[in-house]
Amino acid sequence: MTLTETHLVLGAGLFGDFNPLHVNQTMAEGSRFGGRIAHGYLTTSFMAAALGMLFHGTAHAYLEHTSRFKAPVRAGDTLTIAWTVTELTPKPKHDAGIVVLSGVCTNQAGEVVAEAEASMLIGNNG
Repeated sequence: MTLTETHLVLGAGLFGDFNPLHVNQTMAEGSRFGGRIAHGYLTTSFMAAALGMLFHGTAHAYLEHTSRFKAPVRAGDTLTIAWTVTELTPKPKHDAGIVVLSGVCTNQAGEVVAEAEASMLIGNNG
């Protein structure tokens, strides 16, 4: 997924977060980031969306998501998300199980920009 200028603009409006680091190039150029950066919400939303697509039709609930942001993400960055299952807990009463995953998001240079942990309730029959 390539993050675009449109994502940044729509994200600011959607989240109501108009921090100058996200919306003001002139101010952001003078920051430690040297330019505008994406909202962390955008990066973590891209990560969560990958799970939503993977488990569509079987997910009962997205239970938890925590993120750690390691490097800035900018318009034009192409993000790659990789999730690894770290734990499975059967929930026979619900005909389901809890899947715990660890995720890594990298940019086009292979730099880790975010890490996350997530858990989902996944049904046996959708």
